[in-house]
Amino acid sequence: MENMFTENMKMAELIFANPKLLLVFSHFNMGLGFGERSVGEVCRQNGIAPLFFLLICKIYADNEYIPSKDDMKSVNINDLFSYLKKSHLYYIEEKIPHIESHLDIIIKSCDKKYGDLIGRFFGEYKVEMLKHFDYEEETVFPYIKSLCEKRNSGGYSIADFKRKHNNIDEKLGDLMNILVKYLPSGGFEMERIEISFDIIQLSQDLSSHSLVEDRLLIPFVELMEGGSIN
Repeated sequence: MENMFTENMKMAELIFANPKLLLVFSHFNMGLGFGERSVGEVCRQNGIAPLFFLLICKIYADNEYIPSKDDMKSVNINDLFSYLKKSHLYYIEEKIPHIESHLDIIIKSCDKKYGDLIGRFFGEYKVEMLKHFDYEEETVFPYIKSLCEKRNSGGYSIADFKRKHNNIDEKLGDLMNILVKYLPSGGFEMERIEISFDIIQLSQDLSSHSLVEDRLLIPFVELMEGGSIN
C-alpha cells in the first residue's frame, strides 16, 4: 500500500491504510481533524512539502523500503533538519516525561529493590538518548550545514556518524523484560500494562526514526559529499 501513497489521496485514507502513520503527525506538529482534505492540501496548509511527508510515511509504513536516489534528490535539507529536530523535541518533551510519570507510580508501588532497578534503568536510558540527540544536533547537523555552505568540515564526514550510529531503542527491551517477566505481581497491573504499551510504541517509533536517518539522512549526505546534490 505504501507504494500507492500519493498527495491526491485523502489524508484519512492514508491513516486508515496504516494506523502506525499516526506517529508521523507528532513529528511534523500536525493535528488531526483534516476531514476530507487530501494529503497535499493538509501538508501545504501546514507548510510541509507533500513529497517529503510521503517519503517519511513510506519509511514508517515499510521497514524494507529504501528511497531511490531520485527520492533523495527531491528532499530539501531544511525540511529534513526540521523533521529530525521536531522528532527529538517530541521524544524529550512529550514521550519521555509521559513514560516517566507512569513509571514513577510503579516505582512507588513496588518493592524498593525493583523500584530502584527500574528507576536506574530508565534514568540511564534517558541519558543515552539525550547524548544521542545532542551529538546529532551539535556535530552532525552543523557538519551538513557546512557542506551546504561549501565550508571546510575539519576532516569530519558522514561516515563518522554512520560508524557511531546505533539504535537507541534496544535498551527499552531490557526495561520491558523487567516489567513483564521479573517484576512481581502487585496492585498496579493496569498501570504496568499501559506503560508496557507506551514503551513498545516508543521503541517502534525510535526504530522508524533510526531508519529515517539510516536510509535518508546518511545516503542524502553521502550524495552531497560526492557532489550529486548541491
